[in-house]
Amino acid sequence: MSNENEKAINITIMGREFYVSCPLDERAELQQAAEHLDQKIKEIKQEGKVVGSEKILIIAALSISHELQIMQNGNGFDMSEFKRRITDIRSKIDEVLTKKIS
Repeated sequence: MSNENEKAINITIMGREFYVSCPLDERAELQQAAEHLDQKIKEIKQEGKVVGSEKILIIAALSISHELQIMQNGNGFDMSEFKRRITDIRSKIDEVLTKKIS
């Protein structure tokens, strides 16, 4: 590991363990991503329409990529808009609280 802010994390996908180097502050997200991928793989396997590990992995990756594309195109949940609205709501609450205290 070339960076002291990075550390290997153990993730499990399709019953296989992988050690992946990642920044310390991204460990939780990487673990969640691995769990999401593993869940997609399990769902595809259960459907029984796709046979073969390689094909299942490709379909899972395509499915997750499609989810991401929908979100980026604004047809799904828009995190930046959500954060902006939260900031607006906080400002309004602070404004009201300031007036009541004064």
